[in-house]
Amino acid sequence: MNEISNGMRSKVLIDALPYIQKYNNKIVVVKYGGNAMTNDELKQAVMSDIVLLSLVGIKVVLVHGGGPEINEMLSKLGIESKFINGLRYTDEATVEVVKMVLSGRVNKELVSLLARHKGNALGLCGIDGQMLIAEKMKNEPDLGFVGEIVKVNTKPITDALDNGYIPVIATVACDEEGQTYNVNADTAAARIAAELKAENLILMTDIVGLLRDKNDPSTLIPTVQVSEVPFLKRQGIISGGMIPKIDCCVEAVRRGVSRTSIIDGRIPHSILIELLSNEGIGTQFI
Repeated sequence: MNEISNGMRSKVLIDALPYIQKYNNKIVVVKYGGNAMTNDELKQAVMSDIVLLSLVGIKVVLVHGGGPEINEMLSKLGIESKFINGLRYTDEATVEVVKMVLSGRVNKELVSLLARHKGNALGLCGIDGQMLIAEKMKNEPDLGFVGEIVKVNTKPITDALDNGYIPVIATVACDEEGQTYNVNADTAAARIAAELKAENLILMTDIVGLLRDKNDPSTLIPTVQVSEVPFLKRQGIISGGMIPKIDCCVEAVRRGVSRTSIIDGRIPHSILIELLSNEGIGTQFI
């Protein structure tokens, strides 16, 4: 029994070697969200994955949102959470709470967790060094202080990476005058990955990936060419909440990211399985 388990362990390590070599000194952007962000056991697994990848020479950039934490704080302050077509309406009071919760509480908790796993992390937000410049999103109906990114300054991120830190980025942005905007974390991760010319962008979600039949997990589509996406939309295979996520993946690939992946963050160590194994775990867009 021991021989079998030792043999399996060594095989896992040997199989991972080509992928460690492939990603060595390359940038991987991970958008962290969903159940993996609220379940403590999954959270610990994500932090250990990121530290391990960093220690074997992969430059990991962690981008996060924090919707549940924002809702909780708004509720405590007696501010109503309002959503329009799935997007948070962000008035002046709400944008201050978003800034406080994402850049403060959530960001620093993640930095602290990485440190507990012996990782060298640095907390940043899009306002730092004017990393994410945004303008008010043109939307009907109006969403308030919700921004779309017009420019990414990668220097704060590359400076952190070059000095051996794991950048942990909260997705709040500002305009040229310093007005704060709430920015969608998937969109921000895709733009950051593109500007960094990342090898891979990984979006952690609460689904197994893109399914041919959304009610049957066995119909996972492991690889999608970005040119196939319009056809899959017309077929209804890409629909609903998957559309904006997949649009982010397509945009990142078109802007120069080698590949993007949507993975199931509910599975422990899903990042390692996706990056360092033959099978992968979700859907890749190439």
